[in-house]
This record gives sequence, structure tokens and C-alpha cells, in this order.
Amino acid sequence: MRFQVTVDAERPHELAEWWAETLGWEVEPSNEEFIRKMVDEGFATEDQTMTYKGVLVWKGGAAINRPDGQRMLFQEGPEGRPGDPTTGPSMPERRHNRMHLDLRLGDADRDEVVATLIARGATKLWDGRQGPHTWVTMADPEGNEFCVA
Repeated sequence: MRFQVTVDAERPHELAEWWAETLGWEVEPSNEEFIRKMVDEGFATEDQTMTYKGVLVWKGGAAINRPDGQRMLFQEGPEGRPGDPTTGPSMPERRHNRMHLDLRLGDADRDEVVATLIARGATKLWDGRQGPHTWVTMADPEGNEFCVA
């Protein structure tokens, strides 16, 4: 199993550039052809994209990479106090953390992994989707968020 670090951000593209420079990593290039194809095929909408420094990008996120394959993703995320229903999904004991882990499963069956995690005390919060990519957002037994993708 591999993981990436995901950071909720108000301005993900700007924050990704800051961290890339800080860490000496590279900003992951946008695949404009893929984004256009996803919009054309109905997997995404125009409002999920934007032009950033003259390049078509996913509006909601940007990533940076280390040469050995490590990756950090910066994504738009809910802001506000934990449990505030105006800022997204909530549960009474939930503590929104601005950084969370994404468990990237490779060939493992996502539903089986989610069921195992629930059996060990995790809580399923919601299902997410961006274009063809899907994930499950969960909370560990103390309410810290992470995603299974």
C-alpha cells in the first residue's frame, strides 16, 4: 500500500508552488488533453476547471512530486469549525484536519479495505469523485480524516 499526503487549501495551486519550492520538489504538470477529454465525455464539468498561469488545470487541486515518486496533493477543502454544518459533512465528534492521508490501494479491493477499517473502528464519512477518480473519506477512531482511493 502507498500513500500520499493531502493538504486542504484555500488556493491549492499557489500553495503547491510554495511547497514545491520549499521542498525542492516539482509541481506536477497539468494534462490539458486529459482534462478536456474528461469534460467532453461528461466525467467532469467546465466549472471544475480553470486556467492558472495560462494552463488548463483542475480547479480543485494541484500536486507536487519528489523524484522518487513521493507525492503531495493540495486540494480545495472545507473550512470552518468542526461540526459546522455550513462547511460540509460533519459528525459531532469530528475534528477537521487541514492535512490528511490518502491510502492509495493499488490492486486491493477498496470496498473490502473500507469494510475492514470500519470493523477496526473507522467511520465512513462520504464518497467523493472528481472526473473518473473516486474515493471514500473516512475518520479514524479519534475523528481524524483520511481517504481511501
